[in-house]
Amino acid sequence: MITPSESRAIVTLCLMAAFVDGDKHERERDEVKRIAEGLAQAGQDIHLQSLYQDVLMKRVSLADQSTLLTTNEARQLAYEMAVCVCDADGAQSQSEQLFLDDLRSSLGLDAKATKTFDTQAAAIASAPLATAAAPLAASADNAELDQAILNAAILNGALELLPETLSTMAIIPLQMKLVYRIGKAHGYELDSGHVKDFIATVGVGLTSQYLEQAGRKLLGGLLGKVGGGLLRGLGNQAVSSGMSFATTYALGHVAKRYYAGGRTLSTQMLKEAYASVTQEAQGLQSRYLPAMQEKARTLNPASVLAMVRGGA
Repeated sequence: MITPSESRAIVTLCLMAAFVDGDKHERERDEVKRIAEGLAQAGQDIHLQSLYQDVLMKRVSLADQSTLLTTNEARQLAYEMAVCVCDADGAQSQSEQLFLDDLRSSLGLDAKATKTFDTQAAAIASAPLATAAAPLAASADNAELDQAILNAAILNGALELLPETLSTMAIIPLQMKLVYRIGKAHGYELDSGHVKDFIATVGVGLTSQYLEQAGRKLLGGLLGKVGGGLLRGLGNQAVSSGMSFATTYALGHVAKRYYAGGRTLSTQMLKEAYASVTQEAQGLQSRYLPAMQEKARTLNPASVLAMVRGGA
C-alpha cells in the first residue's frame, strides 16, 4: 500500500522529471501547474501546489525524496512513473536519460532489474504512427469516422482503469494514431511532429496529460501492481475521472473537422472546438462506462504493448 507521504514523494519526483528537459519546461510549465493544483484537490493532505513550487525553486532533491520511499513497490512505481513522464512526448533527451540514471541510483534500483520496463516504455514512446490497424478509407463517411473515434475513446477509457503504468502511458500514442488515421482518411499523410503540434494546438500537453492521468490514479490508490487493482478501478469510478475517454473523443472529432475542412481552422477555433466537444464527451461518459469496463477486462500489459506497436 502506497502511503500519502510516499505518494507525495512520487509526484515530486515526477514533477522533477517533467522539468528536467528545457524544451518541455517552456512548453508545459503552465499546464503542469494547473494539473498540480487540480491533483491537490484529489490528494487531500498532500499539498501538491507547494510541491510544484518546491520543484521549480529546486528546494527538493532526488536523495531527499528517495529516502521517503520505504518499500520496493513505492520505489519501483516512482521510477516507472518518472520514465513515463520523460517518454510521454517521445524519445528521451540526454538530460532526461541522465536524470533517470541518477534516480535509479538514488532509489537503489539495479539497471538490469529495470531493463524490461525501460525497453517496453521506449517501444511505446517510439511506436510508429502507421500501423496494421484497419485503415480509414479516404472515402470514409461520417458514421465510419464517428465509430472509429468512439472505439478509440472507449479503449483509452479502459486503459485509464488499469493499474499498470505502461497502460497509462499507452493512451497518448493511441491518441496520436487516431489523429493520424483521421488525417489520412482526408488525404493528409502526417508525421509525428505534425500530430504533436495539432494536439498541442488544441490545448493538450503530452507530458502534462500523462501526469494528470497517472497522478489521479496514484492518489486514488489504483496505480501500481498490487492485487485487485483492476477490480478496485472498475468498482470505484471516482478514482478515474474518465478524462481519457473525453480527451480522446474530443481530439478525434476536432481532428475530423480540421482535416475535413482543409486545415483552415485557426488556433482559437481549434481550442474552442476542443473545449466544447470535451464537455459533450464528459456528458457521454456514463453511457459508455460499461463498455470501458468490459474492454478493461480483456486487456493486459502484453496486449496493450501489442496495440501500440501494431495497431488498436
